[in-house]
Amino acid sequence: MLLFLSVPQPRPPGAGTRAGAARVARWRRRRLRLQQLRRLRGLLRGLRRRPGTGSRRRGRMALCGQAAGAASLPSELIVHIFSFLSASDRLRASASCSHWRECLFYPALWPQLRICLRVSPAEQPRLEFLMRKCGWFVRELRVEFAAENYLSGGGGPGDGGSADTGTGGEEVEALQLSSRWLEVLRTYLELVLCVLVSIRNNRNLQKFSLFGDISVLQQQGSLSNTYLSKVDPDGKKIKQIQQLFEEILSNSRQLKWLSCGFMLEIVTPTSLSSLSNAIANTMEHLSLLDNNIPGNSTLITAVELERFVNLRSLALDFCDFTAEMARVLTDNNHVPLQRLSLLVHNVSVMHKSLDNMPNDEHWKALSRKSTNLRVYMMAFDIKSEDMLKILKPSIPLERIHFDSYITCVSGAIVDLISRQYDKFLSHFILMNDVIDTSGFPDLSDNRNEDPLVLLAWRCTKLSLLAIHGYTVWAHNLIAIARLRGSDLKVLEVTEESIDFDQGELADQDVDPVHNLIEQVSLGLGQPWHAVMDIESLSVFTEPNRHFYREMQSFSEDI
Repeated sequence: MLLFLSVPQPRPPGAGTRAGAARVARWRRRRLRLQQLRRLRGLLRGLRRRPGTGSRRRGRMALCGQAAGAASLPSELIVHIFSFLSASDRLRASASCSHWRECLFYPALWPQLRICLRVSPAEQPRLEFLMRKCGWFVRELRVEFAAENYLSGGGGPGDGGSADTGTGGEEVEALQLSSRWLEVLRTYLELVLCVLVSIRNNRNLQKFSLFGDISVLQQQGSLSNTYLSKVDPDGKKIKQIQQLFEEILSNSRQLKWLSCGFMLEIVTPTSLSSLSNAIANTMEHLSLLDNNIPGNSTLITAVELERFVNLRSLALDFCDFTAEMARVLTDNNHVPLQRLSLLVHNVSVMHKSLDNMPNDEHWKALSRKSTNLRVYMMAFDIKSEDMLKILKPSIPLERIHFDSYITCVSGAIVDLISRQYDKFLSHFILMNDVIDTSGFPDLSDNRNEDPLVLLAWRCTKLSLLAIHGYTVWAHNLIAIARLRGSDLKVLEVTEESIDFDQGELADQDVDPVHNLIEQVSLGLGQPWHAVMDIESLSVFTEPNRHFYREMQSFSEDI
């Protein structure tokens, strides 16, 4: 049995003199800390005991001691304990009591905030609460807006969800679809405003990333302003969003990372002028991706780029990356650029010229300036003749992603890539989102060797290969797995893209599908199977989002 006796505390020496007043105050603070430590020790002792192992009275004492100790923990200690919990566990713990809830949003607990939001009215109050608590002090903010699948089962174009095929049914279906699109877009603008308003006065912001799901305005792969003009006819909300974005840039004092992708004209050609020269000189990453800029206007010019002398990573629309920009990046006063992500979109190519793009000599100069420069390129519905102009031999191309809805990639382009970029290429994604799955194009037509097999043979650093919408013969898939072996970390091929020779199908003793899985697994040195559900992979279903996320990790991996 432990007895705690109350003993009169001795007075510190000099307590009766005026000179010892400060010493008395320090002594009292020390005694208070000692009492807090004793209470914490009692709490820990109560947690170690199990009520079932001793007497019933001891169990009750332990539980009472636990409750009393938890209520009396100082805020600093609670914040320190919260720092070991995940974000979701912190939110659950904050529901215990008001004292813990006050400690939850201590700035040290939320140095970074990464949010992926469904564009839904139900998300708005949650976002407002979170941004009201953290928006004024968060140092790293990354927000992704994801439109809900409002077309699923609801009569989207070509989904076959409606049983009424008459003219009246189509009109009702189109009206319902239009109202859903308007509601999604209206909510989308409100969520963007909520984020920007909450951080307008945050001077501690160091990394700021925004991604918007432009599928709410897409029709057959191109961007339409029809619904935007209905939701915001006078353009007041768009102007307010643009002004808030410029205000955030002008108020920033520590910003080093700025990334904005597909955000419905949130960035204008004059937005970057709001940045002070001091912030522009220290910026390390800049990403401006928006293929909805009308005419020949660009989000950044070569003159504006001269201020960003410390830039190590850059992501732009390919048509905005001119030969003059390449010359600016090779100047001696600029640090070597290490990551360059380029979006080649058919909308930009149609409205802007490729005449001002860097030639092979500019790429050679960039590579000499930075031996670690690597390029990530994504091409949306680009014709083969345009790709032949774009793919200069001296580009240090490490990753390339083709996404097509109308124009297919030819075998000659794949063969050119495997010959020119065999020293750098590590990621190759080939997607063709066609409606008729019975007629996938065959890259090996009229060729002695399959271009994909040659790609695996020549590109010794290839670690990711993803294919959908192109015919991949089973024996070629086995050859790819054997050539690259365990170095090929990711091999994703959809089931409908795989085809078998007649000889393989005629062999009654061997199941061709089982044999394919077995041989590819042996070649890769790990279990493998074809992609059965394309909806489970964002690289196929959400190419914009996949490119943006890969660009972020590609730039962070410096």
